[in-house]
Amino acid sequence: MEKQNVTISVPRDVLIKAKHIAINRQSSLSRLLAETLKDIVENDEAYRKAKDRQLAAMGKGFDLGVKGKMAWKREDLHAR
Repeated sequence: MEKQNVTISVPRDVLIKAKHIAINRQSSLSRLLAETLKDIVENDEAYRKAKDRQLAAMGKGFDLGVKGKMAWKREDLHAR
């Protein structure tokens, strides 16, 4: 996989804490950020696929077992 260098601006206190996290995970800051970005992208792709599946299912409709004919009226269902 081809890699691309980027420059980011991060508040100093956040950078220091992130470096400590990377050290505790026996990793580099670069690897920590790369893995985090990869997770974000993968989660977003999974969400989009799930959303597309659900929208397709909703567009197709659901079989409610009435074959398009309602044998009742709304008023009957909500009668008190």
